[in-house]
Amino acid sequence: MKDILDIKEVEKIERLENEYDLEKASLLERKLRLMINENPNLKPIREKLRDLIKDYEDGAWSDLDGVTDAQVEESDNAEEIVKYEQRFINKRKDVIRKKLKEYDMTQQDLGEILGHPKSYMSELINGVSQFTLKDLVIIHRVLGISLKILVPTFLQSETRNRVTESIKKLNKPKLGLRKTKLA
Repeated sequence: MKDILDIKEVEKIERLENEYDLEKASLLERKLRLMINENPNLKPIREKLRDLIKDYEDGAWSDLDGVTDAQVEESDNAEEIVKYEQRFINKRKDVIRKKLKEYDMTQQDLGEILGHPKSYMSELINGVSQFTLKDLVIIHRVLGISLKILVPTFLQSETRNRVTESIKKLNKPKLGLRKTKLA
């Protein structure tokens, strides 16, 4: 599953490739379930995610006797990475909401500043869609929130793998992704 910048990109995904994709899709599907009342247009996207999840699980997990230790380990690692990412998003959401309250503002007010409609602001705040770098810089400058809190420094698995392969091709032993506790 490619890096999703906007929830509408889910419609282009043909299949989930690995356990990380499964964990991300499952989390996104749960978030959309909660957001559908506010924005019914998200229902087809949630249904698409449910189909992707079912297809992946039917292929990868249907034969319980054939599940390998490596598959279980990949699943556990993916779950930890997604939990880490979610903790980051929740912390950012809490800090933004606290600052909005401090300035007697609503998400809709912030959307006005950023040039986004109310329903899209909900997607951004909840981590369903990704803020642009421009959005994060404006939030930093207007609300005075540290960029460390606003800008994630983790990479999704597809990007991490691509960067790692590119570094190997360059044959630069001193170059590499800096380790974090989840890398």
